[in-house]
Amino acid sequence: MITTVLAQGGVEGSDPILNITIFGLFVVITLGIVIYVSRRATSSASDFYTAGGGFSGPQNGVAISGDYLSAASFLGIAGAIALNGYDGFLYSIGFLVAWLVALLLVAELLRNTGKYTMGDVLAFRMRHRPVRAAAATSTLAVSFFYLLAQMAGAGGLVALLLNITDGFGQSVVIAIVGAVMIAYVLIGGMRGTTWVQIIKAVLLIAGAGVMTIWVLALYGFNFSAVLADAVRAGGETGEALLNPGKQYGATAITQLDFLSLGLALVLGTAGLPHILMRFYTVPTAKEARRSVVWAIWLIGLFYVFTLVLGYGAGAMVGPDEIRAAPGGANSAAPLLAYELGGTVLLGIIAAVAFATILAVVAGLTITASASFAHDIYANVIKKGELTDPDEEVKIARITAIVIGVVAIAGGILANGQNIAFLVALAFAVAASANLPTILYSLFWKRFNTTGALWSIYGGLGTTVLLIVFSPVVSGKPVNPATGKSASMLQGVDFSWFPLDNPGIVSIPLSFLLGYIGTVLSKDVPNADKVAEMSVRSLTGVGVEKSVAH
Repeated sequence: MITTVLAQGGVEGSDPILNITIFGLFVVITLGIVIYVSRRATSSASDFYTAGGGFSGPQNGVAISGDYLSAASFLGIAGAIALNGYDGFLYSIGFLVAWLVALLLVAELLRNTGKYTMGDVLAFRMRHRPVRAAAATSTLAVSFFYLLAQMAGAGGLVALLLNITDGFGQSVVIAIVGAVMIAYVLIGGMRGTTWVQIIKAVLLIAGAGVMTIWVLALYGFNFSAVLADAVRAGGETGEALLNPGKQYGATAITQLDFLSLGLALVLGTAGLPHILMRFYTVPTAKEARRSVVWAIWLIGLFYVFTLVLGYGAGAMVGPDEIRAAPGGANSAAPLLAYELGGTVLLGIIAAVAFATILAVVAGLTITASASFAHDIYANVIKKGELTDPDEEVKIARITAIVIGVVAIAGGILANGQNIAFLVALAFAVAASANLPTILYSLFWKRFNTTGALWSIYGGLGTTVLLIVFSPVVSGKPVNPATGKSASMLQGVDFSWFPLDNPGIVSIPLSFLLGYIGTVLSKDVPNADKVAEMSVRSLTGVGVEKSVAH
């Protein structure tokens, strides 16, 4: 059993110097690769945003899995399973099942219709400036919530692995992570970011696979024995790890909260802008389909690993040790690594976790900066009339720096929150603000600009409002063991919305607002544009001509 030294804030026997060295080695190698591939890049918008569509399906599939498997997947879900068992695994189920919605309803149709961003799809047959502004606003909001989760993960890892327990020290490391992220984007654009995501995906899946096999080997490859040991380690509540309801089954409100979470997870992926943007980095629709197949297999395999890692951490480390560790639930996977392979494996897994955070935040940053530069600056402010062809990329680079600074500030505020849950909030925003508008645009010929604006702004506004006044931000009871509340803000309570995740209210409301706005508006869509979009989204006819680089 691991002894956690709370006074020092780290795992006894861990070597901060080794952890920093391994992580530093990863950063140096990946930055070298980013600089190398950036030499082949041009300063054009297509190269900066989508790498000129130059990646193959398998390459893009690995990169998608690297973009999608965030700190929530590795740290948050493993911790959720270790502490809550069945309920924690439902994060994995939701994140994976969500890909069916993205694959069957959105991915290829969006790729055939757009060029760089979600705003391109909406502007195809609607008034350009208002819908692009709305799409960029929702993209920036989703990216911000997702970035919060990654930065919070960085802070938790620092507390656990580098023996830095004071707030200032953790804030400094969060700032360093943000600075490296900005460097990836500024130097390499989408081409460099994609290679970082590919490397990170290989390291993450391989690391999780090694730990999974190691845990199973210790139990004679008998997963039932792992479960039995996890139940034993859980004490009086251990049996509840195998049944639904440990986290969400106490009251009608918590059960409704669980349903709201599941809805957000399953529908959120199809509205995540940084995932959707990856479909523009391949040359053809066939390669886009191949990339999705690769991504689903890799993501599904990883989530099977999380089941073993979560219950394995519960069995070998113990829930009390995990809760007492500086990173809380997020420390389950690193603590399991230390139990299995000591200081060296802990250092490797810590570096992989940091790599996971860096790769995902780089993808989020380039997506958000592309949305602002392409949708707002180039098409709303400049009305599509840029005198300098490189001007849009310059604005995207400046935006990336601004987003990085905002992400650092938000990460410092969110430090200590459960990562998987913060990501679930991002999914709720994506499912509410983006998905209804995307589906209506692709499948409803009557849908118009007014409906799109009502759906995006209504869904986004409702989601953010309910999150601000939910127990996530304020009002949760203080934990006697830590002396802190699980809410973001301590010592205040202005919550009136009872659910942690607003998806069950905001998602249906966004669909309803899109319908009402369309029906009440006198705005009639251009019939020729509607027909062209329908044919193009389903067949890809006209794509090559429209997005030729």
